[in-house]
Amino acid sequence: MSGAPSQSSEYSVPEGALGLRGPVPKPEPGTIALRGDLAHIALADTHLAAHYVIPHIRHVGDKGADVMLNTRDDSPVVTTFEPGTRIEVLDVAGEWIWGCLGPDGPSGYMQASCLKD
Repeated sequence: MSGAPSQSSEYSVPEGALGLRGPVPKPEPGTIALRGDLAHIALADTHLAAHYVIPHIRHVGDKGADVMLNTRDDSPVVTTFEPGTRIEVLDVAGEWIWGCLGPDGPSGYMQASCLKD
């Protein structure tokens, strides 16, 4: 994340045994903070993922940020976050981050350059 300091969030690893209690509907992309390979830690007791992430808190920079379904410049835009919006960063891959407003979404990919340093 460009070497910028980040703050941890208020989430922690759930205590006790985790277990799924039956099937749940697959959420639409861009909604809750769940991908095929990872999910927000707050979803650990309701959704199965290979990895759960405790997010880092960042803020959107002065130009705002388009939140996209994937890491292509021509990707559909899920929503736009206004400048100063507090976001939860869950994954960083090169010039892109995957983040959300919270575990209930919306979630998506943003250019890392859209975040404040």
